[in-house]
Amino acid sequence: MPVGLLLIHAFPLDATMWQPQTASLNDMITTVAPNFPGFGGTPGVGSVTSMESMADVCIRALDEAHLDSAVVCGLSMGGYAALAFWRKYPGRVAGLVLANTRAGADDEAGKGRRADLATRLRAEGNDFLVQNPPPLLSANSPQVLVNLVKQTIASQPAEAIAAASLGMAERPDAMPWLKEIAVPTLVITSGGDALIPPHVTKETADAIPDAVFREIPGVGHLSNLEAPEAFNDLIREHLARCGVIAG
Repeated sequence: MPVGLLLIHAFPLDATMWQPQTASLNDMITTVAPNFPGFGGTPGVGSVTSMESMADVCIRALDEAHLDSAVVCGLSMGGYAALAFWRKYPGRVAGLVLANTRAGADDEAGKGRRADLATRLRAEGNDFLVQNPPPLLSANSPQVLVNLVKQTIASQPAEAIAAASLGMAERPDAMPWLKEIAVPTLVITSGGDALIPPHVTKETADAIPDAVFREIPGVGHLSNLEAPEAFNDLIREHLARCGVIAG
């Protein structure tokens, strides 16, 4: 039964953010990295892109790759979608990786900020977000990486970003059902994450039975881009723990 690695991207980037992982890992396991609707040149943007609808995109991607199941890895927004995927399609999940993310829902202030962002994107386009993106990287990240992140944001339609922002705002609180997760789970954080600090991510890890919690020091929210070798090492270890590659 073929098992792959499903990689779900962060906000407001697209699946190209996983290039350091697909390039390194694809020789040992089939990697699938779909885009949220509208991102990466894909069609299908509605007014709101729910995390459950992204789970449906992911299941189609696994079917197209002829994969029976996958170790599901999501970073930030991708982590929200990974949890939605686990809840909707548990039989297709061989393991979980939740990176730089959290299981709790937004509070009312957070929902308001996401709605305000969507309104502004629809009124002005995405240039303001490109020029002043959220703190996705640490202060020490190289300029070439800063430029890459800005270029990736610039290539996403404002409507797609807005719909995803609203989808994150409406996601449910997943904390109450984390105790039901029965597949091997790795939770990754990074010491310089200004968006979802390590102590918040650890709350998610603590609620999942037998989850492994790992912190990558000194890098920001996009840990897979700032520390690709460390991130890939953690993924390899987890794939072996899940029994899908040799240890």
